[in-house]
Amino acid sequence: MKKIIQTNNAPAPIGPYNQAVQFNNILYTSGQIAIDPSTDQLVMDSIENETRQVMENLKAVLHEAGFTFGQVVKTSIFISDMDNFTAINAVYGEYFSNDNAPARETVQVARLPKDVNVEISMIAIGHE
Repeated sequence: MKKIIQTNNAPAPIGPYNQAVQFNNILYTSGQIAIDPSTDQLVMDSIENETRQVMENLKAVLHEAGFTFGQVVKTSIFISDMDNFTAINAVYGEYFSNDNAPARETVQVARLPKDVNVEISMIAIGHE
């Protein structure tokens, strides 16, 4: 059964989509960008802080659905400049242990919503 996930601890959607959709024990998050949900402002003072805000937004969505980063099996990372890969990867790595890290791809794209530098989405598997 399809369940819509919504939390005020992550940015509200800016289009016709939801923060996440859970189908049975699988959670699909929408891509998150670095909007601070408490201020509705972008966090773009550094690529590290921008990435951390993205991960914190994802953490809030996961938490709302009763999931953790340990249950994430796949991530998609979209970045506007591959030169930021190392900095983004370092912050991303703070949220996953190497032995339990999900599968992932990182793709440079021409442009992201609100001209941000990074957007990340996740798929997580829960308990049946």
